[in-house]
Amino acid sequence: MQDVFLEAALEAGAVIMDIFRTEFDVDYKDDKSPVTLADEKAEQVILKHLAEKFSSIPIVAEESVAAGCVPTVDGQPFFLVDPLDGTKEFVAKRVEFTVNIAFIEQGRPVEGIVFAPAKGVLYRTYENYAVKQTIQQGNLTTPLVIQCREMGEVITAVVSRSHSGPETEEYIRQNGVTDFASVGSSLKFCLIAEGLADVYPRFGRTMEWDTAAGDAILRKAGGLTNAVGARHGLLRYGKTHGEADGDFANPAFIGSTSGYERRSGKFLGRRWI
Repeated sequence: MQDVFLEAALEAGAVIMDIFRTEFDVDYKDDKSPVTLADEKAEQVILKHLAEKFSSIPIVAEESVAAGCVPTVDGQPFFLVDPLDGTKEFVAKRVEFTVNIAFIEQGRPVEGIVFAPAKGVLYRTYENYAVKQTIQQGNLTTPLVIQCREMGEVITAVVSRSHSGPETEEYIRQNGVTDFASVGSSLKFCLIAEGLADVYPRFGRTMEWDTAAGDAILRKAGGLTNAVGARHGLLRYGKTHGEADGDFANPAFIGSTSGYERRSGKFLGRRWI
């Protein structure tokens, strides 16, 4: 499965970059989020790879869901696909957009890949580890095992470039964060997995396909993603039947190194103490 993810992500990334280098049109969905030909073409590539190798496993993919194609996943393994996370970054000609593919089993993200084609870097689950690879002279480097770092005196948060807000700012003030960086797309999870940051607080709306691949990588690197509020505990996937903010919608969450929660205290509802 990991090899199929890699092939699909690399091919989708090539399609995205071909369009990135042109003057492309931007449309908008009902929720006002942007969508481009790159989103649609990249998703077609990924769906083809997954369907060829795993025809019996449902695929929940962002653009397909937007078009009304929503498979039933109750109680069974399934794939989550975001063909182009960070479309706002893509439209703005910034490089922090990613291809995301994840496999969900028993509500947990167990395999995933995050590929940033414009940066020439990818993160993925590999056997029982999280690894990073780069593209150099057209070739992938040997997988380098990555791990979350130990907690130190300096706590670095990564926050959304496009979706930060007052709750995030308050969280940073109240929880000992001494440094932070604004980063687009699912790369925020990967920076924690790589040991370059400690916490990713997210209080704005996200969908499962936005987070699953990065979350899988973070968990394999020794981190965790906890839901905030009534559904506190590890963030789960396959949320349907009116949970949260609609099918496959996430509650607020905190992605972090494994030691961060113990240091910062436990959360009750949406208030941290």
